[in-house]
Amino acid sequence: MRSFIREKKIYCGKQYREVDIFSYSDTQARAVSRGKRSKKIKESEPKQKNLNDKNARRYFIQTANLNFGDDPDALHVSATYSTKYLPATVEEAEREVTNFLRRIQYQRKKAGLPPLKYMLVTASTTSRNGGKPTRIHHHIIMNGGLDRDAVEDLWRKRKRKGQKKGDRIGFCNADRLQADDNGIAALCNYLVKQSAGKKRWTSSHNLERPTSRTNDGKYNHRQLEKWARERPGREFWEKKYPGWTLTDEDYGVQYEHNDYTGWSIYLKLRKKE
Repeated sequence: MRSFIREKKIYCGKQYREVDIFSYSDTQARAVSRGKRSKKIKESEPKQKNLNDKNARRYFIQTANLNFGDDPDALHVSATYSTKYLPATVEEAEREVTNFLRRIQYQRKKAGLPPLKYMLVTASTTSRNGGKPTRIHHHIIMNGGLDRDAVEDLWRKRKRKGQKKGDRIGFCNADRLQADDNGIAALCNYLVKQSAGKKRWTSSHNLERPTSRTNDGKYNHRQLEKWARERPGREFWEKKYPGWTLTDEDYGVQYEHNDYTGWSIYLKLRKKE
């Protein structure tokens, strides 16, 4: 079975891009109609949006960078529950946070702001006795525009008769996103790793999806083996991809070897200033 080297560029906004360089077989190529340089296509969304899955984590980071990495007013919102209002199930918690997002969307509409865009991570651990979920909490990445204090103040129960405002559900904190050379990957990785247990994510329907383009004639196996052996630095990759540079020397390039397919190289690039 003959194989060749495929370059796949994944477009994640104006400032961030990923490149995969890997071995691809003729059999695989025939299944997707091999071409030297393809048209841009949308990346496939993972069927299971569980952040314990490697592919789902990667898609999550790409999508977050594309939709929020270039937004200077985008927010990261953390929401927890007090003991009084701790949900009995993850599904109950997701209904609660969905109502919160609806209130945010209503306030945005009143203020004449664009529709809410968000990515929501619900995380929980499981107790030893009976498997009941504990420490349920939410992280939300959303587009900016609405005042942070206003967002935090909406994390409440519906007001009862005689109340000016409903009871606070728990702690809520909204911070402006801080992008660095890796875009907002640091935050995304934190959301994946910061707690044990299950972490799944949902999102609004109006998000842009990462796109990709493949090129089958640019590199060969001998080049990949040479680069994997020599591990060239930042300047080498800047020449290969003019106008772009590694996000950093460690995080920005990864070399992986498989006994069947050989070497693969994964690049994380940011736009040069």
